[in-house]
Amino acid sequence: MKAARNIRIRGVVQGIGFRPYVFRLAKQWGLNGWVRNGESGVEIHVEGESSGVDAFIEEITARPPALAQITDLRVEHAAIQEFSDFEIRESMRHDRPTVHIPADLAVCPACMSELFSPTNRRYMYPYINCTECGPRYTVIEALPYDRPYTTMKAWPMCSDCGAEYHEPTDRRFHAQPIACSKCGPHYYMRWQGGEMRGEDWKVIERTANLLREGRILAIKGLGGYHLACDAENGQAVQTLRERKRRGAKPFAVMAKDLETARQLVELSPQEERLLISPASPIVLARARRLLPGVAPDNRDLGVMLPYTPLHHLLFYFGAPPVLVMTSANRSSEPIVYTDEDAVKALQGLADAWLIGERPIARRVDDSVVRVSAYGPMVFRRARGYAPLPVTRLPTDRSILALGSDLKNTITLVVNGQAVVSQHLGDLTRYEAYTAFEQTVRDLLSMYDVPLEKTIVVYDLHPDYRSAQFARELDTAERVGIQHHRAHVASVLAERAALDKRVIGVALDGTGFGDDGAIWGGEIFVGSAAEGLERCGHLRYAVLPGGDAAARVPLQALAGFFSDVPELATDVGSQLALPERYFTALKLIKKGLRTFATTSVGRLFDATAALLGFTEAISFEGQAAIWLEHLASTASLEKVYPFPWDGRELDYRPLMQAMVEDRLNGRDVAGIARSFHRSIAEGIFRSVMSLGETYGIDTVVLSGGVFQNFLLLSDLKELFADSVMDVWIGRLIPPNDGGISIGQAALVAAMHRYD
Repeated sequence: MKAARNIRIRGVVQGIGFRPYVFRLAKQWGLNGWVRNGESGVEIHVEGESSGVDAFIEEITARPPALAQITDLRVEHAAIQEFSDFEIRESMRHDRPTVHIPADLAVCPACMSELFSPTNRRYMYPYINCTECGPRYTVIEALPYDRPYTTMKAWPMCSDCGAEYHEPTDRRFHAQPIACSKCGPHYYMRWQGGEMRGEDWKVIERTANLLREGRILAIKGLGGYHLACDAENGQAVQTLRERKRRGAKPFAVMAKDLETARQLVELSPQEERLLISPASPIVLARARRLLPGVAPDNRDLGVMLPYTPLHHLLFYFGAPPVLVMTSANRSSEPIVYTDEDAVKALQGLADAWLIGERPIARRVDDSVVRVSAYGPMVFRRARGYAPLPVTRLPTDRSILALGSDLKNTITLVVNGQAVVSQHLGDLTRYEAYTAFEQTVRDLLSMYDVPLEKTIVVYDLHPDYRSAQFARELDTAERVGIQHHRAHVASVLAERAALDKRVIGVALDGTGFGDDGAIWGGEIFVGSAAEGLERCGHLRYAVLPGGDAAARVPLQALAGFFSDVPELATDVGSQLALPERYFTALKLIKKGLRTFATTSVGRLFDATAALLGFTEAISFEGQAAIWLEHLASTASLEKVYPFPWDGRELDYRPLMQAMVEDRLNGRDVAGIARSFHRSIAEGIFRSVMSLGETYGIDTVVLSGGVFQNFLLLSDLKELFADSVMDVWIGRLIPPNDGGISIGQAALVAAMHRYD
């Protein structure tokens, strides 16, 4: 008996070879009909023997292509139309697109084999790719994902590429960015005022030679330019640091291969799987070797493997086996991605430029991940991850959530699908703010979302540039969301658990509180749907100098002694602390520019200052990272008091105990270790107490403080034997990169299907 079905599939199903897969499957079962890309995903009409149709659908459901992420599959009975064959049809566009845009993928083994096969027509061609690998998000200019809507539209396919593109059995069937050395883009070099053009391999070989000589190169990649140099050449690294005005912030490195990476860092099987995954992120891991100047005062190293054909060719032609590969920019600015900006902005930073002719549609940095006690966590969600789906939200309204000003991301909700942008950076920087504006326009345009009918969500901080931007938009509705509630909601959104009642612990550096104070040590009870009530917090301290205290840990230390001025002065004198500490004490005494705070991030800074970190930080989180690494060198000998009274976690006994140990000459690493455990035990006790009071069995941990590996390890141990389930962000960063999806989730819960 014959049957026909219409099938609609949503999720990541475009740009990953889904239509060729469906075509081959239909042929396998002797079915007729068609498949095409639509604005919501992939649409299929299939007809034939009913047993074959059933098997066809079962195969798609159970064994889709490895790179596909199906979020919805709907099957409807259809009339038999007596098709005589199965075909791939041109893409259709009837309505607003909601399909998920695929992320960029590392070069696949099949393309690697061809890249180094002298008989292959793409031998040594740096833009080789197929449906299993290569650029996606960074070449797409509009949806649906077809070549005319990509940055490859300027290169018509030659007859050989065209034949592969149209041959259903070929793995490059409908691979949009395919090209070869005959018809595609090429690389060239700018060097000493001239240009070197010609065969790609000669230009790449010259680049490898310059890197070996200790030069600094600007190299165009998938989502922007890197600045590269020999990571084992201390002089080259120091020169790069000085030119970028980088301070002490660590550089990421690219290892030639997995074996080289194993010699650099300690890798667990899980970390190795991340390194060689299609996303190919930077993985933070414990260093085995010291690379002078690469990661000062840091026991971890960020390592990635080559992920483009160009990277592999560089190493093939003798580039140093470990390269610093850092985003091409001046300190804290977003990655440079256009050729014109690269040549202009990197003057004085780069000695030469390796420029690829294929334009980049949008800047996308490398992603950063770390394996914690609770599994992999994404710290920077960008290449390979963005803008893949993380969740669906229960609303039909369009929502534009603008995130926070630090580690900014944007979330656009279209027909319930939440699209989270790539990491955009610190909006106080002009270039980052420009990237933020561009990304808002980019997403609204790509998904054809009318702003005037969209709910715009922003952080409540009155001075945030993202909030000011929201107020200037021509939209019907704006909603402000408190920063730390968004942190907790980000995890609930990822878990698709907006109705779940939880204890939400949000610990970070800075967020504008309901009472106008600087929050950062908050404990909530409730759900995204019913609301999150603040039921606990760190005892209030003060921040002398406001934002300056976030840059100078000594000022934070003074603020945590505000209740004990005599002790504060005595500690400063006995430890011979710099004058800035005493100036901060004077500000507190006079009540000048002092602000109330519950920030646990600042408590970490204060402790770092007490134990010897007395300089201003040169990058966000530096003092806390220093403290964590100091603590990880010591064993746990004692735990300090950090009492919970049912409403507050009181830091005063903790500070008092640390001061006594410090003045009595206890090893600072041991104090740092005790501090971490004390914080963990304080969190544990407060959560268990509130869980018993409210009858809740799940705790959410979010906020930048939870990037601390040691703290999470202690919490894992403490909660292991309890009844409490612990949820943290996995694909959503625990830092402010997760704020936008949390904002969107809270507003979606308010406007559920209205």
